Amino acid sequence: MKKILIIGCGLLGSSLLRKIHKKKLAKKIFIYEKSKKNISKIKKLNLPGVIINKINDAVPESELIIFCTPMSEYKKIILSINKYLTANHIITDVGSSKIKSAEIIRKNLKKNIFWTSSHPIAGSEVSGPENGKQNLFENKWCVLIKGKKFNNKHLKFLQNFWKKIGSKTVIMSPEKHDKIFSITSHLPHLIAYNLVKSAQDFEKKQKYNLLKYSAGGLRDFSRIAASNEIMWRDIFFDNKNNVKRAIDLFIKNLNGFKKDINTKNNKSILKKLIQTKKVRAKIIKLKQDIDKPDFGRN
Repeated sequence: MKKILIIGCGLLGSSLLRKIHKKKLAKKIFIYEKSKKNISKIKKLNLPGVIINKINDAVPESELIIFCTPMSEYKKIILSINKYLTANHIITDVGSSKIKSAEIIRKNLKKNIFWTSSHPIAGSEVSGPENGKQNLFENKWCVLIKGKKFNNKHLKFLQNFWKKIGSKTVIMSPEKHDKIFSITSHLPHLIAYNLVKSAQDFEKKQKYNLLKYSAGGLRDFSRIAASNEIMWRDIFFDNKNNVKRAIDLFIKNLNGFKKDINTKNNKSILKKLIQTKKVRAKIIKLKQDIDKPDFGRN
């Protein structure tokens, strides 16, 4: 591939930039980043790639365009590049919810242009180009979305592209994707935000120095709750129906635990605890984690 355009150079965009450069997957990499702060960081880090001031300076000659921005920015960017797009452009993104993004794309992308969505299951609580890593996607899943309108050639190209980046690939419909990740990703983040808020409220009410004595559980939840707030606001809003159902299921199970504790139902609570304990062993067996996770710090 000759030229790739990365739109948005935060954690994911800069990690892709580093890996594409390392693997020599493109002769030229364009970077479009609207944040002056991030541009300054990119320059100080001496990252590879050509920073462009106007996005359409690179769109016509780029063969692959990768959106690495919050989903709330998709519409504006699509409308600004539409007239420069051709059927030869391969377009993808790294967003975490797909039904809403598919709707935005369908309503705003000009006709006869294909967009094949991607979701690399990689990330961290930190953001910005200074935290990007070229091995961020190594051995991680990347979900490719096959909607009602798709280009098989582009889909196969992106499968190969993500494999070269180091990811394992799987194809899903946007509906299946959003249902799965409402439970495996979106709900855990929401719980983390709420748990940390509960700790803050408790600390304020009781006037205890609670955080000084935070154990592993709160500490690790606080890592998740330190994630980018704009990105997660967009995810919660864009996948709201599935997230609401996930919340309802969580509340139902939490009330079950509450009832067991209140009635001291030893048999019922032990059954739940033993069943849930098995999930950790399955995750490790599936190589989705390791026995002593570094929680993205190394």
